[in-house]
Amino acid sequence: MPIPRALLAAPLVLSLLGLGTASLPSEPHSTPAASYLPRLVVQGGAPAAALLARNSAYPPYDFYSSAGSGIRPDDHFRAGSITKTFVATVVLQLADEGRLRLSDPVDRYLPGLIRGNGNDGRRISLSALLTHTSGLSDYTDVPGAADGAGPSARVRSGTGAVRAAVARNPAPTRGIYSYSNTNYAVLGLVVQRVTGHTYATEIRHRILTPLHLDGTSLPGARTGLPAPHSRGYHRDRPEEALRDVTALDPRFAGAAGELISTLTDLNRFYTALLSGRLLPPARLRELLDTRSAQGAYGLGIYPQRLSCGITVWGHDGRIQGSFARTVATRDGGHTLTFRINTDALSDEALETGLVEAEFCPAPPPAGQPRNSQSP
Repeated sequence: MPIPRALLAAPLVLSLLGLGTASLPSEPHSTPAASYLPRLVVQGGAPAAALLARNSAYPPYDFYSSAGSGIRPDDHFRAGSITKTFVATVVLQLADEGRLRLSDPVDRYLPGLIRGNGNDGRRISLSALLTHTSGLSDYTDVPGAADGAGPSARVRSGTGAVRAAVARNPAPTRGIYSYSNTNYAVLGLVVQRVTGHTYATEIRHRILTPLHLDGTSLPGARTGLPAPHSRGYHRDRPEEALRDVTALDPRFAGAAGELISTLTDLNRFYTALLSGRLLPPARLRELLDTRSAQGAYGLGIYPQRLSCGITVWGHDGRIQGSFARTVATRDGGHTLTFRINTDALSDEALETGLVEAEFCPAPPPAGQPRNSQSP
């Protein structure tokens, strides 16, 4: 990938944009990924950007950096589709407890909900939902899904989301990977049917409380963000100015994307998940099995093969006013979460470059060990 021309102006950009950094006092460290934050602002059009990188290998570090103004290290922000990894983890825990089987059809738990217009819940397995191979259309493609206007104004619940999707023709053929938020809306309803509790309650009980993720929440109908938080910005069309969308009714996102979190909490969650603290080995292997989705997606998590041969795992989340992504090595020992306070990232190549810079740094001088990373 060619080096963006803005790289040549990086020293000036750093001073103008107020790049902030912090690292563990015991091990001063910087990360090459931080050099991409000013570019997310200048080239990507974000008001502000931030990252938190953690590595337990040599040299160990815990490094925060930001660019632009209005973002702080402990800010709460909307994590969007990163919610899906949390939901998938709960479903796999329930499978391990024998309370459901991934091969079960949706109709076993939600009889009659998915019917008509080429959709049939008797022929869609829970596994197909997890891997986005169900053939269900994405309810967020229905006009007005995010703002309650138009034909999808009823999308304020998981059931409403599924019905909006079923009213459309299925997007792909079943068995072919096609990302659809509807799949996780259905899984949220399945978790409630199996446990008698909402998916939000199960996530809190099974993940947030045990891992002490005190900055993470599922807001339900609450439109505000917990303090501290930055503002969130959105534009409907590329030529329009950004507008403030910090206050947002997250019910349209539901089990597909309502999560609020922090940089620290997301790193801690993916470290715990990939190191085996939340799932036994067999279930963790299922989580990372991408064969059903033709290599594109596991179960609520997806891989990215980098130029240096490392495969990293994680998820991104885009919701009005926020974009975030967490990426980690297979053992969870090296994690990176970065975010911007808008969903309008105009240069997605910067996202790839940032991840490559963090996990594929230049080789160290002769005689110095390279960071240990697991493929």
